[in-house]
Amino acid sequence: MDRYRRRVIDTQLDELSPVLSAILLDGPKGVGKTATALQRANSVRRLDRPAERAIAEADPDAVAEGDPPVLLDEWQRAPAVWDAVKRAVDDDGTGGRFLLTGSAPPIGTLTHSGAGRITTLRMRPMTLPERGQSEPSVSLSALLTDPYTRVSGRSSMRLGEYVDAILASGFPGFLDHPGGAASVELDGYIDRIVERDVPEAGLSVRRPATLRAWLAAYAATTATTTQWEKIRNAATPGQQQKPARSTVAPYLDVLSNLRIIDELPAWAPTNNHLRQLGLAAKHHLADPALAARLVGVGRAQLIAGLPEEKWVTRDGPFLGALFESLTALSVRVFAQACQARTSHLRTRDGRSEVDLIVEAVGNGIAAIEVKLSDTVTSADVRHLQWLRQRLGDRVVNSVVINTGPRAYRRTDGIAVVPLALLGP
Repeated sequence: MDRYRRRVIDTQLDELSPVLSAILLDGPKGVGKTATALQRANSVRRLDRPAERAIAEADPDAVAEGDPPVLLDEWQRAPAVWDAVKRAVDDDGTGGRFLLTGSAPPIGTLTHSGAGRITTLRMRPMTLPERGQSEPSVSLSALLTDPYTRVSGRSSMRLGEYVDAILASGFPGFLDHPGGAASVELDGYIDRIVERDVPEAGLSVRRPATLRAWLAAYAATTATTTQWEKIRNAATPGQQQKPARSTVAPYLDVLSNLRIIDELPAWAPTNNHLRQLGLAAKHHLADPALAARLVGVGRAQLIAGLPEEKWVTRDGPFLGALFESLTALSVRVFAQACQARTSHLRTRDGRSEVDLIVEAVGNGIAAIEVKLSDTVTSADVRHLQWLRQRLGDRVVNSVVINTGPRAYRRTDGIAVVPLALLGP
């Protein structure tokens, strides 16, 4: 893109950069880390360029030279610069000295944790407001702090437009491209993950088709807590000898380190008002568009639905899972902006679950259910009511995110918010 689109994380950087000496922008490739960092960097070291990388490897401490902020782009290409930044911050902790972009270093690389010196901010693909596709009227921050915050607004987005937004992806480089071009680019992105990014992270891929099958099987379990064995069986149909978990675990670790896998952790509250909570994470990829491409579905198939045998067993249509994944991505971006944590809740017996729990610093929570529907029924809010009965005023707001035309409060106080109207 020729024109930079301001991101939610830019507001965080405006607040934190003058105070913090070194900030790492962490996220999957293509998410816009470098473009965001370049908006505020005065000196740039592009460590993906061999000449600049050779200089950094020969004299890592030289990276501190230059007018701050100094951007160390793709820092993991020259891992020694990480410790050099740590030493520089120890010597001079003035705010706004360094910006780093990149992902995890190759397997076996030893670096200092960076705790207390380098602050990590996660970047995820663009939300609907960041893409310019919606104007939010309901603030997640307000929902976390004010039980009486106004919930209003109208959205023109309908189901088909949400499907288009899911398939287009939130990677900034793919925006404004027609559907066919975006699909080709997403396929190329997946190819690069399998053929280049994973090997560069230090893990040999002997059979790329096997890794791709694993990614596709994982994608089919989007927004579920499907057990590893079921994912394995879906990835290896008809094979008598199934690979051991120890064989596959390194691939999953690398994909997590590359931020391609972005699992949503289970909520573990510190009080004892809730018992028998499950601890399994919900499966999500970095962008729901990747899940759709890996599974091999397009617009017409998502809207019409497919035979259940195409999927790992799930409740509801795959489009519902992708819509929940887009919502989870958006809520995590907005929650990070107000220093809140996002997780999900599910009891071990599966009788009660809440799709998203956003927990503020003061322990107030917003409980969020995601519904692929333009209306909300009493059945849709029963889990939210269950949680409010158990936690009382700790639940600042209960919310249903849907595809409807307007935001409002029900007579029971539960907020109904179309995803297009939600913002930070």
